Amino acid sequence: MPTSSSSGSAAPLRTEEPSTEHPALDTYDSAALVAAFVDDQARAAHAVRAAAPQIASVVDAAWPRLRAGGRLVYVGAGTSGRLGVLDSVELHPTFSWPRERSPALLAGGLGAVFVAVEGAEDDAAAGAAELRALGVGVNDVVLLIAASGTTPYVLGAAAAARATGALAVAVTNNPAAPLVAACERAIVLDTGPEVISGSTRLKAGTAQKIALNTLSSALMVRLHKVYGNLMVDLRATNAKLERRALALTMRASGAGEAQALAALAACGKRVKVAVVMLRAGLDAAEAERRLEVVEGSVQRALGLPG
Repeated sequence: MPTSSSSGSAAPLRTEEPSTEHPALDTYDSAALVAAFVDDQARAAHAVRAAAPQIASVVDAAWPRLRAGGRLVYVGAGTSGRLGVLDSVELHPTFSWPRERSPALLAGGLGAVFVAVEGAEDDAAAGAAELRALGVGVNDVVLLIAASGTTPYVLGAAAAARATGALAVAVTNNPAAPLVAACERAIVLDTGPEVISGSTRLKAGTAQKIALNTLSSALMVRLHKVYGNLMVDLRATNAKLERRALALTMRASGAGEAQALAALAACGKRVKVAVVMLRAGLDAAEAERRLEVVEGSVQRALGLPG
């Protein structure tokens, strides 16, 4: 396995090329600096839009595996790895996705979220070993995130993921990256050169954040974590989320505040269950049973198509 950041590839990396638009960046005043960065960041969304068919293809390939009990596994180094950790952490409070079903591997360990661990990304063997240690299998979906697409830690994990039969998905910003060839599916966010040459924490990272948000949210919708466009499977674990749960229950069911509060109290603050209780006139146990039969779909629990 490769142990250097080049991974033996001679292909030029667009993310490493100097930007021709701002060669005198260090002479700009504050207003011009801000304008240069903001204008360039806006291109991240365009790169994600161009990759939308690839993202949709990954959703179609991934959601049946997750439906069958698989996990969404994130792997990365540096900024890319931290963005993977962030996406993995947010799935539980937003969609009640079990924490154990969205593990994240970061080169250098989770302490590297706060303090960069130099050199950790160059260890392909560590990436492979840490991925195997998760017991990854055929129903798992492994998101391998690397702006350059040459990071040895991520390439090692990609090889290990493919060997287990897991769905290996590259998320990279370089079209000719070795990571694309190493994975079964690829999301290529072609953001090009950065305003500060090589600083992929800029628009490359922004594009990755948008793409990960889009991918994981689309998967959660396909897995019935949303009713209409309402976030009905959140975890009401603090005062703000309790207020949000109440508002969502009232909006989705049409019930008044007192009724919604009573339903939420009866079902452990689970918005999905409360909505079915109120809309169908059921107690908490029967509402929960109906949801279990239809894999958590509020629409189908209410006898609606969806």
